Amino acid sequence: MKTVPFGSTTAPAVIAGMMRITDKTDAQIRELYDTARVAGIDFFDHADIYGGSMHACEARFGDALQLSAAERAEIVLQTKCGIVPAQGMFDFSYEHIVTQVEGSLRALRTDFIDVLLLHRPDALVEPDEVARAFDELEAAGKVRAFGVSNHTPRQIDLLRTAVRQPLVANQLQLSITHAPIIAQPVAANMAAEEQSVGRDGGGIVDYCRINGITIQAWSPFQGGFFTGVFLGNPEYAELNAVIDRLAASYGVTPIAIATAWITRHPANMQVVLGTTTPERVRDAAAGADITLTRPEWYELFRAAGHLLP
Repeated sequence: MKTVPFGSTTAPAVIAGMMRITDKTDAQIRELYDTARVAGIDFFDHADIYGGSMHACEARFGDALQLSAAERAEIVLQTKCGIVPAQGMFDFSYEHIVTQVEGSLRALRTDFIDVLLLHRPDALVEPDEVARAFDELEAAGKVRAFGVSNHTPRQIDLLRTAVRQPLVANQLQLSITHAPIIAQPVAANMAAEEQSVGRDGGGIVDYCRINGITIQAWSPFQGGFFTGVFLGNPEYAELNAVIDRLAASYGVTPIAIATAWITRHPANMQVVLGTTTPERVRDAAAGADITLTRPEWYELFRAAGHLLP
């Protein structure tokens, strides 16, 4: 498995997302976990809201695996907090962050979280409160590294006015077809072109590269914002024709090519898988070790419908 820079260390280019395991049996969760480990994935992504109730998927993971101390030390557990579905709001207050981490620790049956991400940006964020929570959680050994999710450059800069820890990751939606963070800069300065409109505060990919923040691509196979996958979808016939041809050429499945398109980017991104099918985990992981040529990468970009001025 290809590795990428991650904070002061490295991490696999593919992450196993645990968003959909709430209805899986212990045996199915263990099979998914074991398949990921064999494929070179030792990084597991959670969030407190996954599973329909607070800490549901985290608890399923912890209960099903009951990791020994030795096995726990071999993996990276990442979780997120900040979304409060029951109240229809986001919350980056000191109290909420600390309370949610305590809940995640109990659910995951662990003494520490390797990486804590702030989920969707809280419009009422007070950076000093975030900093106080981070400092206490780090000092207590409960969280080892911190990052964000779905944040713009300026939102990150605001947090950094008070937060002293490096923000090591920013989890952003990205797939071949849902790629505004890549496609917009390509079409910058093109009047009247929808693709040229900046929606992230401007240049989030470049910002993360400059500041050593690892981008984690979520929904890497979604056509849009939870509109269904593009792989095998007749609405993306031209794109799938290119993907299928490249998959045959490289001797892999189409999901590997979709993965490779993201991991080929020099920003050294991580792909966050959402599948609970072990075979798809194996097939996607294989894509991280494929280095698409520049012509192949751009052919996929064009076939996805993005403008290349």
